[in-house]
Amino acid sequence: MFRDVRPANTTVGGLRFIDPAILVEIEVTGGRRRWIDSLPMAVVRLRPPLRDLAGGRGEVEVEGSTVADVLRELERIHPRLSGWVLDERGRIRQHVGVFVNGERVDAGASVAGGDRIQVLPAISGGALSADGTEVLVGTRKGLFVLRGPRGGPMEIAARVFPGVTVEYAVRDPRSDRYLASVTHGQYGPHLYVSEDPTSSDWEQADGPRFPDDAGEAVQRIWVIQPGVEDGVLWAGVAPAALFRSEDGGMSWQLNRGLWDQPSRPSWQPGAGGLALHSICPWPGDPARLAIGISAAGVWLTDDGGSTWRSGNAGLVARYLPEEARASTLALCVHNMHRAPVRPERLFMQFHGGVYRSDDAGESWIDVAAGLPSDFGFPLVVHPNDPDRAFVIPLVADVDRVTPDGRLRVYETADAGTSWAPRAEGLPSGDAYLTVLRQAFGRDEREPLGLYFGATSGEVFGSVDAGATWRTVAPRLAPVTSVCVSR
Repeated sequence: MFRDVRPANTTVGGLRFIDPAILVEIEVTGGRRRWIDSLPMAVVRLRPPLRDLAGGRGEVEVEGSTVADVLRELERIHPRLSGWVLDERGRIRQHVGVFVNGERVDAGASVAGGDRIQVLPAISGGALSADGTEVLVGTRKGLFVLRGPRGGPMEIAARVFPGVTVEYAVRDPRSDRYLASVTHGQYGPHLYVSEDPTSSDWEQADGPRFPDDAGEAVQRIWVIQPGVEDGVLWAGVAPAALFRSEDGGMSWQLNRGLWDQPSRPSWQPGAGGLALHSICPWPGDPARLAIGISAAGVWLTDDGGSTWRSGNAGLVARYLPEEARASTLALCVHNMHRAPVRPERLFMQFHGGVYRSDDAGESWIDVAAGLPSDFGFPLVVHPNDPDRAFVIPLVADVDRVTPDGRLRVYETADAGTSWAPRAEGLPSGDAYLTVLRQAFGRDEREPLGLYFGATSGEVFGSVDAGATWRTVAPRLAPVTSVCVSR
């Protein structure tokens, strides 16, 4: 048995060597040659109507060394797809976007084994451009899907779940699956899943729900967070419980380690209930997780959730009598996020205080000096710079509006040593707005894109890391969450 690498498209002894980057393994027995390895197998994800043309299959494994090879092989396997993605000259059609692992590519892009290829239709009357943006805006009256060119005007591509509260919506970039937490006024909380956020084809998941012996019912699904392992997601709910899914969000199981934590009987709810609203995976390590609970503080696990310990050193509950602060678990975390490129660093918006941890959440340092108020809910951490974070201060717990009637985002570029307002383009007078906990989101691009919404129904966006802002949606329903999905 031997391995051979030949120039592309050469033929030796009747065998064609496809690509010099591919190792072709051949077994020679009695003068006969037999292929052992085949070309890379990519996974092509299809949405309607392409899925219907592929016999209802949403995922198809296809061989090929380039995108064009994969698409031609896909047409061979499913002839009804011929002409839909590639035109008669073999080019990707103008109003079709093809993405490999989340990055838009052309037909000549190379494909490796295990790559995920997504074929997306036109957006808002045009093709999904390489710099196109999609923002999921949860509101008290449904989910709004905003789409448009990055930095340009955005349109409402769809409104789904009309009339009910969408607490949170997110796209899992690994699977291209969308998940939405919806609370019906009469029928309670439910979680829905779809591969197209603009369609009415949202499937209700099995859970999250408590097992019978827990003696509780889910009151609200606060957040959904993709995990580290393939197919794993986490959901935080009220009353303060963590659920795990291993099938992309279709079914959920209660994390018993946290639910059975011995101190639970002493946990106290905040004004919004006993809410597990912040989930911070550790990039590359599925065993490590940090969560934030209002009002039961920070909890950490190093064994995938089997055991938990508190991480509250340095947090000061100024809303309690001084003599009660040292031993309390009534710690009202408002929001918490991890710095992806330095995972031991986290930032937190507290109920009176903005904090930073440099030891993975074990202890905290107050870094609020320089802000007009240390009260608030929204928080974003830069995905590529662990020293940069953004908050939107509110006056206080008794007056939850922007200070001085001026809407300002504050940025630190030095891990909280100093803060600077980023307000160009935002309302600067008589703007008494409220921005909720989950209503501030970011993308993964450079320069950083930031988007947030207010209970007034306005959504604001920046594509230069907050240097300038514009109104991207002026008159939606009261905004509960903002997530940049593309």
